[in-house]
This record gives sequence, C-alpha cells and structure tokens, in this order.
Amino acid sequence: MKIHDLKPAEGSRKAGKRKGRGIGGKGGKTAGRGSKGQRARNTVRLGFEGGQSPLQKRVPKLRGFQNPFRVEYQAINLDVITDFVEATGSNEISPDALFDKSLIGKGNLVKVLGRGEINSAVTVKAHAFSASAEAAITAAGGTIEKLDLPFSVRPPSSGNQHMNR
Repeated sequence: MKIHDLKPAEGSRKAGKRKGRGIGGKGGKTAGRGSKGQRARNTVRLGFEGGQSPLQKRVPKLRGFQNPFRVEYQAINLDVITDFVEATGSNEISPDALFDKSLIGKGNLVKVLGRGEINSAVTVKAHAFSASAEAAITAAGGTIEKLDLPFSVRPPSSGNQHMNR
C-alpha cells in the first residue's frame, strides 16, 4: 500500500475548516479573506462588479417591434375538416362545431388553410381563408362563408402589456 492509495473509511466525513477562530489555527486572523477592503468586510452585494455597469444592466431588454394590432387566428387545415366531416357526417363546419369537438380553443378566430384534400361538398364558415383552401373547397362543390370579425378596429393583442410602461 502506498500513500496515494489511502482514502477515508466508507461513510466517514471530513470536518469542515474552522475559520476565524484565533491565530493559532490555519484559518485564523483574516480567515482566508486577505487583508482589508470591501470583500474582507463581506459587503459586496450579488451582481456587483466593482462600479462597472453590471451585466444585468448591460443586457438589452424589450427588443424588437410588436405590432399592437396583430390578429391571431387558429389555423384549421383541410385534412382536419375532412376528418371532421367523416366523423360527424355533418356537411356544415363552423367555429362552434369545431369548438364542440375540441379542435379549436374558446373565442378563437378561425382561418382555414390548404393542407390536405377535401372530397365532399361542405359549407365552411370561418373568419379567414387561404387562397388554396378557398379554391379546394369550391372545386369540391362546397361553399365558404366569411364570418365578420368581432371588432371594427383591430384591438391590441394580449401579449403587449409592456407597451404602456
């Protein structure tokens, strides 16, 4: 056995350093803090960088532009409408019917997008349609009805509370 093979017994714990208990021991007098100054007196607050502008202030915040008049739509694709028609047998699709089947959230504006195919003639009521979705629905013999938006002037979106700070 050599000295580098020695290790403490299983489950034993090494005692911590006892600092600041007189000049007789290893951690006495200045207790490992050097001599004098701000850090020796334990008065440095968290994030303090010696008078230099701290990182927390140097990092920019609230960057970019957020349009207060943005309108958020819940997207529904043609393949979802096809599955809905097959599941319910109904040929009229409206935001209320989509909400009842948990395909959209409450109070969302609905926009129909053109992913997928539609084979049956259906009446689709929504707030907006993409050009490809509109073409596919009318090509299958269906009709579209654009619903009125629930506001006359675009309202501020919900994610812009910081604009008035």
